[in-house]
Amino acid sequence: MSQRQVLQVFEQYQRARTQFVQAVAELAARPQNIETLQSAGVMSLLRPLLLDVVPTIQQTAALALGRLANYNDDLAEAVVKGDILPQLVCSLSEQNRFYKKAAAFVLRAVGKHSPQLAQAIVQCGALEMLVICLEDFDPGVKEAASWALGYIARHNSELSQAVVDAGAVPLVVLCIQEPEIALKRIAASTLSDISKHSPELAQTVVDAGAIAHLAQMILNPDAKLKRQVLSALSQIAKHSVDLAELVVEAEIFPVVFTCLKDSDEYVKKNGATLIREIAKHTPELSQLIVNTGGVAAVIDCIGSCRGTVRLPGIMMLGYVAAHSENLSMAVIVSKGIPSLCACLIEEHEDHIKAAAAWALGQIGRHTPEHARAVAESNVLPTLLAMYMDIRSSEDLQIKATLEPLLHDAPPNIMKHIVGQFSKVLPHDSKARRLFVTTGGLKKLQEIQAEPGSLLQEYINTINNCYPEEIVRINVSRIDVDFALALGCVFMFDEQQ
Repeated sequence: MSQRQVLQVFEQYQRARTQFVQAVAELAARPQNIETLQSAGVMSLLRPLLLDVVPTIQQTAALALGRLANYNDDLAEAVVKGDILPQLVCSLSEQNRFYKKAAAFVLRAVGKHSPQLAQAIVQCGALEMLVICLEDFDPGVKEAASWALGYIARHNSELSQAVVDAGAVPLVVLCIQEPEIALKRIAASTLSDISKHSPELAQTVVDAGAIAHLAQMILNPDAKLKRQVLSALSQIAKHSVDLAELVVEAEIFPVVFTCLKDSDEYVKKNGATLIREIAKHTPELSQLIVNTGGVAAVIDCIGSCRGTVRLPGIMMLGYVAAHSENLSMAVIVSKGIPSLCACLIEEHEDHIKAAAAWALGQIGRHTPEHARAVAESNVLPTLLAMYMDIRSSEDLQIKATLEPLLHDAPPNIMKHIVGQFSKVLPHDSKARRLFVTTGGLKKLQEIQAEPGSLLQEYINTINNCYPEEIVRINVSRIDVDFALALGCVFMFDEQQ
């Protein structure tokens, strides 16, 4: 046999390996093929190909493994148990940029599923290699490494701290300054994933100079980049007053309000979330938002969108209104109440309606004037209907109890609210129990009504629905067990 014939055998073998690994990579890209590949033992066949002498075979094998591990946690666990991770990590510092991207993809695909799988990546020494990849000349390698680090960090504070300890943060901050938009997106996302767990981790990101660079990108025309930038700033600002003030000092107001008019729904939502996370901390920060036109901008945003996109804006209005009488009045003057009422009527998800009811309660709880503004919006029948609706979640029913609106409310408003309850409670046993456990009955006993007035008649009607012992001890949510311990009869069924 000639030398050429001998070499042909090896060439055929190489072509066969190449064809096999390419076919597997293509098949793994389609979910319907995954189970068949798994049952055929594809993992054990791909593993030796990671060490193949042909670089393209190595890269394609890594790509196929990444696609398989990305599909579900069982396959990701198979990668861990097959001792594939150490091979990938060892090769990261030696191979070309194509292999590095494919290997980082495998690490990301494994780490995304659970903290346990992400911890396996940490334990095999992958973080140090990924951090080295952040300094690679090729932006695609940086992007793949940053993405993998973000997927590890997002699970919990311990894993996020491991990423920080590996020295990733300063290099990720450098990545957001690179010209490639895709790299900027992933780097901003990684900073968000690191910052979200604790004030200390967020401070690490701040100390690396991230805020100034993130703030400069708020007006970038790329919507996906803006989503991540706003998310990262939100995750930093949410932890403490000091961190929120550092974000504000980057002069994000009133620039960030333009994001509330963006055509991208996630940009709107993340922009409103950032404003909410700042507003919740102090009256001074809320006042700054009011002074720069933030309340009006958020109200316009709530009116222009639907569903969960509205939620952070709704909560922001509630936080602002909760701080003081003046801030609550600023929400009222900006026509915040009609927008919140519209959310109650238009939305189908209970948690959104509960947030709107809570925000209305924060607006109306300060003075009779505030309560009147809420009552005159004709929202009380809507809240009562939600309170009585058996399909409403417990949280929505609690938020819709109207108790905040009874705080120092004028008699005509009290009369209207209490009158609504007096019509329903005598005929609805579930509502009677709920009225007690949410603190409604206790609040009712605190109302000072004139003897013989219509308000007093309504109160008497409600009190007559309950055993005398329950009314006498002014039972509240935390008093229920105490009342039962006293031997009071607390059975509000139809027979009773």
